[in-house]
This record gives sequence, C-alpha cells and structure tokens, in this order.
Amino acid sequence: MSTIVFLILFSTCVSTDHTGAGVSQTPSNKVTEKGKDVELRCDPISGHAALYWYRQSLGQGPEFLIYFRGTGAADDSGLPNDRFFAVRPEGSVSTLKIQRTEQGDSAVYLCASSLTTA
Repeated sequence: MSTIVFLILFSTCVSTDHTGAGVSQTPSNKVTEKGKDVELRCDPISGHAALYWYRQSLGQGPEFLIYFRGTGAADDSGLPNDRFFAVRPEGSVSTLKIQRTEQGDSAVYLCASSLTTA
C-alpha cells in the first residue's frame, strides 16, 4: 500500500504598491506518492525583486524556507534538508523542488513576492 503525500499551494502578495495581477503558483495542488519528486512553480508580480517560499504544516504557522533577492538566494536557512531545492535563475520565476517526498512533506506551500525586502 503506497502512502499519499498532499501538497497544497497558496500564493500571496506582499507589497505596498500592488496594481497588477497577483503572484501565481502552479500546480494549485498536488497529490503524489511517497518517494516521488515534486516541482512547484511561483510566478511573482512583475518587477518584484524579492521572492519568498514558506511551508505551513497542519496546525502550525508558516515556516520560512528560502528568500531570493534577484537571481540569488539571499537566505536559504529554512530549507529543511538536502531533498529541498529552490532556484530563481532569471530573477523572475522560481521553482521549489522536493525530491523523494516523505509523509512529513504534506503541507501548504506558499510563495510571496515584494518590491523590496521588509
């Protein structure tokens, strides 16, 4: 019997000057078997230099994963282990990859962008 891992995505915008479309994440939800790889995509608001990934497990508050400023990771101290990777090669779209998913990876994954850092 295989174990199912549930990943739910939620996007948010952190901005004081939000006039366009919001942050977009794909897929909007993902159900996978334990041990499979998952790739989550975040399209920030155009012109936003800062991008953040968070994870919220059931009954918990959001947990910081990684923060990008432009193309580089400014702070990746929240990535839990060597199975989690995030990139933002063009300074726009970011991808969060979870390799060999485990039951403990079941969570809501959130992406946010802002013009500048808080």
